[in-house]
Amino acid sequence: MLIPMESIYEQCEMLRRRAAVFVTVRIHHELRGCIGSLEPTYRDTAVEIIENAISAAFRDPRFAPVCADELPDLSISVDILKSMEPVGGVGDLDPTRYGVVVRNGKRRGLLLPGIEQITSVEEQIAIARAKGDIEEHETVDLYRFEVDRYY
Repeated sequence: MLIPMESIYEQCEMLRRRAAVFVTVRIHHELRGCIGSLEPTYRDTAVEIIENAISAAFRDPRFAPVCADELPDLSISVDILKSMEPVGGVGDLDPTRYGVVVRNGKRRGLLLPGIEQITSVEEQIAIARAKGDIEEHETVDLYRFEVDRYY
């Protein structure tokens, strides 16, 4: 049974606003897909979540599309991003609290906060650099952001 969008909006006002969203799909705690954006791209957060969930499950280029026999084992989390702010250096970061964006010109890499395996700022930045195809020796601008995470 489909729930009308009007009913969803009535239950949760936040979904009517615009926000950047990442949706992460996991199977048995292993990443199965993750898609999102730094800026909102759809008319509201509800549609942003729906579109990114579909993309995370079926369009993440790192994985084959989710298939029906995987559905019972899927877990999904939604991260609604708060505003991004520039930081002066690694001392302003904390991988358990802040996501990080590294930027060099038009290239950028992002890593969400609170990833269990990421235990240091240096590791968080290194992974974000790799995602943005930014070499270790290249200068980057650093940004941080917080999220509201829903499971």
